[in-house]
Amino acid sequence: MADQPIAALLKDLKQRGLLDTKLVVWGSEFGRTPLGENRKGYQAVTGRDHHPFAFSLWLAGGGIKGGQVIGETDEIGWNIVRPDSINDFHATILRLFGLEHTKLTYRFQGRDFRLTDVGGKVVEKLLA
Repeated sequence: MADQPIAALLKDLKQRGLLDTKLVVWGSEFGRTPLGENRKGYQAVTGRDHHPFAFSLWLAGGGIKGGQVIGETDEIGWNIVRPDSINDFHATILRLFGLEHTKLTYRFQGRDFRLTDVGGKVVEKLLA
């Protein structure tokens, strides 16, 4: 269980006046479907299957406007209804760090690449 330690961290940062200048990011590798994952050789369902397109993460402090839910899946958690891309997420974090994501490029094999690829937009409604 991580809820109590995370709450304590956020409370401590706020009490010390650091939450305004520190960005806390809580994320995961991928989401989980509402369906069971069945594997050959197992008699019982082994758990919820991986969902590479819908996952939860949250941000606190560091210029984020709290109390929002951005993005949405359908009623069973399968299809994306209101998507934001990982490039949007990165562009938003870079903005919070005071960096313009469209200007951050690196040259590789004769081509300029961006951290947010050819996409990525700052999710303005997240910003305080």
